[in-house]
Amino acid sequence: MRAQRRLPQSLFDFLEGGAFDEVTMRQNREDFHRIQLRRRVLNSISDPSTATEILGCKMALPLVLAPVGFAGVYAKRGEVQAARAAAKAGIPFSLSTVSICSVEEVAQHSPMPFWFQFYLFKDRGYSLELLNRAQAAGCPVLLLTVDLPVAGARHRYHRSRDRSVMRNMYDALLHMPWWLDVRVRGGPMTLGNIPSSAPRVSNLACMRRWMGKQVDAHCTWNDLEWIRANWKGKILIKGVLDAEDAIIAVNTGADGIVVSNHGGRHLDGIQSTINALPSICEAVGGRFPIFLDGGNI
Repeated sequence: MRAQRRLPQSLFDFLEGGAFDEVTMRQNREDFHRIQLRRRVLNSISDPSTATEILGCKMALPLVLAPVGFAGVYAKRGEVQAARAAAKAGIPFSLSTVSICSVEEVAQHSPMPFWFQFYLFKDRGYSLELLNRAQAAGCPVLLLTVDLPVAGARHRYHRSRDRSVMRNMYDALLHMPWWLDVRVRGGPMTLGNIPSSAPRVSNLACMRRWMGKQVDAHCTWNDLEWIRANWKGKILIKGVLDAEDAIIAVNTGADGIVVSNHGGRHLDGIQSTINALPSICEAVGGRFPIFLDGGNI
């Protein structure tokens, strides 16, 4: 795998690993592998097209590039590169709240409008600033992420991170091309979307901890009304795994949902996205768009 060869071990383990025993992360992959395509014949397909339009966004195929936190740590200005690649493929790109590149930087370099993934902060002033910045950047869709009640224990990552200092330094030396390209030439290594009114923090690790403390784990469906009042575009609820929640999303005015378990990276022991999909489609199919998160496959 190219990423494993390119990245220091602790960084690769953070990117690739899941929460706790990684049961849900493995289940996401295994359940997909058990599905086989149904093939029909003698139906005219002389002029097939994968193009579609969802939520007012034209797509070359029904696919959205999902948000990846800290993408700019893995590649030089990673979020800008991802936005350009998505635009070249004719599909939407979703920018993470916890991105290295700011929403303004991505807007400056992206050839087409992109979506914004959003965590509701405890401080509504911080939240409002982010919503305003995303709207000013022309983001047409907000992915309200609700499947992060607590940060999961990433055992694989912690084992790599907590190795001896000398071992981690040696590992960094073995990945000098990444170090030069990302850490030296790809700076600044800061979270670009931290609100301007937030207190300044000294480094990326501190920023991650600050962001983790700010995400509101106590938000409810009632908070969707506040978001709707402050966001003019479409709203997708990302993190739905239950048919009852999908029905509530319809009734509270969401424009669609993303069936997601956050790639098994925060909660372990819950069902895979593909297993959750049929009951959700049966409950609300046809009432609004339903997206499926691949689940770190």
